[in-house]
Amino acid sequence: MQTDFQPQVVTIGLGYIGLPTSALIAQNQIKVLGVDINEQVVETINQGKIHIVEPDLDTAVAKSVASGYFRASLKPMSADVYLVVVPTPFKGDHDPDISYVQSATENIIPFLKEGDLYIIESTSPIGTTEKMQELIYGQRPELEGKIFMAYCPERVLPGNVMYELVHNDRVIGGVDEASTDKAVGFYSQFVKGDLHKTNSRTAEMCKLVENSSRDVQIAFANELSLICDKAGVDVWELIDLANKHPRVNILQPGCGVGGHCIAVDPYFIVSDYPLESRIIGKAREINNYKPFWCAEKIIEARKAFKLQNNREPKVALMGMAFKPNIDDLRESPARYIIQRVLQNANDEEYFIVEPNISEHNIFKLTDYKEAVEKADIIAFLVAHKEFLDLEIGKDKVVLDFCGVKKSS
Repeated sequence: MQTDFQPQVVTIGLGYIGLPTSALIAQNQIKVLGVDINEQVVETINQGKIHIVEPDLDTAVAKSVASGYFRASLKPMSADVYLVVVPTPFKGDHDPDISYVQSATENIIPFLKEGDLYIIESTSPIGTTEKMQELIYGQRPELEGKIFMAYCPERVLPGNVMYELVHNDRVIGGVDEASTDKAVGFYSQFVKGDLHKTNSRTAEMCKLVENSSRDVQIAFANELSLICDKAGVDVWELIDLANKHPRVNILQPGCGVGGHCIAVDPYFIVSDYPLESRIIGKAREINNYKPFWCAEKIIEARKAFKLQNNREPKVALMGMAFKPNIDDLRESPARYIIQRVLQNANDEEYFIVEPNISEHNIFKLTDYKEAVEKADIIAFLVAHKEFLDLEIGKDKVVLDFCGVKKSS
């Protein structure tokens, strides 16, 4: 990194949100220092390259680095704005762990000065911004009332991050009105969507509620699929017909819920409010059960094939990502299904398919057309676009957990 590089913004965390956000800010001719603990990540970015897959991100990072507005480093330095965009994993039984947020905050405390703006974007339990305020003032009491602190969660869809960072509305909540206004002024430099003012606790809850709402709706669809399987009803036809009602909009079932948001955020509410969050908690149970149910269905189909044909079947497991047309495997129910099915494997031959990644460090991947051609049992786990128009012989056993063949 250039020794004379003086950033206006320091971003702590260069993952799926931190890196695109940093590149976007830099594209608006605001100097950004991105900080990450992974030395390889830092080196890759400083070469103008990226370590994650996201459309248009490679171009944005390359241009931002080449222009001199974006650099990466293992350590922060003095700036005017600090964005905390680090993971918030679990500890124990799905209890949120804000230690990464705390560690990131502690690393920038020595650099804070009067008039600086501190923002958390990491998904956080309610009250986290206020806790970090106490942490900062505890170590730097002379800054009390002299810096601005806010919470602003991201609302982006993997595969469309660069567009949505610009055009989606943002909810911005400060620890006081002045902090909210300061943060709104910062985001208005590069966000074209509407910026909605509130307080930090409401902004924190808003992020959790958005994804909890989606989780509950998905759970209803997944529960319907379980009921319809026992009742001998085509769940895809049923939902299509029910949605003809002008005030009904049932989602499509799948093999579970994955990703870094919907499968995670509801636990932040359930952990703090276990007695009150009964629907939210039950939705998590249903969506966590669905991949187990899918795996058992594949195992049952395998056994039935062997009894009928007196040989072990060849099985194609179609998709590993947590949603269609991306390479992201985080919290993926499809990956869990594959792992569970293989744990119960005997002498069967398996073809594991994920068209959006070239190789996997555990599983050997097979081309999707080859897998469908060779397999006796085809289990669709993710509705990737490559799967939608596949010609499948009538002699194949098809287990469609995500609606790939619903229009066939």
